[in-house]
Amino acid sequence: MSKLEAEFGETDYKILSRERGFAGFLKVDILKLKHRLFEGGWSAEINREIMVREGAVGVLLFDPKRDEIVLVRQFRVGLLNEIETPWALELVAGMANLGEDLDQVAMREVKEETNCEVSKLIKICDYFNSPGISSEKVRLYLGIMDSENAGGVYGLDKENEDIEVVVLPYDEAISGLNNGFLANAMSIIALQWLELNKFNILKKLF
Repeated sequence: MSKLEAEFGETDYKILSRERGFAGFLKVDILKLKHRLFEGGWSAEINREIMVREGAVGVLLFDPKRDEIVLVRQFRVGLLNEIETPWALELVAGMANLGEDLDQVAMREVKEETNCEVSKLIKICDYFNSPGISSEKVRLYLGIMDSENAGGVYGLDKENEDIEVVVLPYDEAISGLNNGFLANAMSIIALQWLELNKFNILKKLF
């Protein structure tokens, strides 16, 4: 067995109880469980709270002809303790409903948040956002698009969205990444991936 593979699996933990602790926009379950220990035996009973979420997507919009990146800026309540600003520069992103096709979710979110169309979606990766406290799994995409007419303010009124579309030259976006203007996991992962893969992406597109 490779060291990349976990020794334990689904038979090596026991869920003793699970109940819904909160059900609003966020859903939180309260669990009591035990799991096997690396040095043998079982753990004591552990209490855990987990935020229950379906899948989510993030889309890095890229115009390869103009060498431009399209991002969005919006108010984020999780940044209220930040001294500078709670308005975050980030990828187009959104949550999927149970069983919903993630490619379709990505296309929908791009349209809702930027009023742009994607000509091609390229999967970047899947990752778990914060598995210590959340079940959310994120799929990241590179979205190939034409940024010529990108710009403006969009979002759904029913979700109180107020989203500014920000078009940046590729080099400025990378500079913003390196200087902390893009400080969320989705943006960092996607832009670093594009840095590593841009040459091959352009080769395949042209």
